[in-house]
Amino acid sequence: MKKLLVHIPIAVIGGLTYMGIEILWRGHTHWTMGVLGGVCFVLIGLLDEWQDHPPLWLQMVQGAAIVTALELITGLIVNRWLGWNVWDYSDMPGNLWGQVCPQFAVAWLVLSFAAVKLENLMHKWAGDA
Repeated sequence: MKKLLVHIPIAVIGGLTYMGIEILWRGHTHWTMGVLGGVCFVLIGLLDEWQDHPPLWLQMVQGAAIVTALELITGLIVNRWLGWNVWDYSDMPGNLWGQVCPQFAVAWLVLSFAAVKLENLMHKWAGDA
């Protein structure tokens, strides 16, 4: 139960961080970005536990892949299927269906670094690191 409770603040911080990035970058955000950010931060944080402490650089690369994949899935659902038009990367070089692009996939390396460090900090705080 204690390990589960560690992930709640990580999800909240991740969601708020993701939404904050959107507000700084685009001037607005959408509630779905909070959910997506929370899920991304928790999954990236769990990489360390699932893989017996891989190197930070590997977690960052895997994390960027997770964020990109979840952005693609979320984008296909909220933008294409539901028609909410939360974001559109159609004008970005190398985009995939206007939902993801290589430029942001690289940027998610930084987000992944933050998620891994937050996960480690929360586990130390909870006393299980």
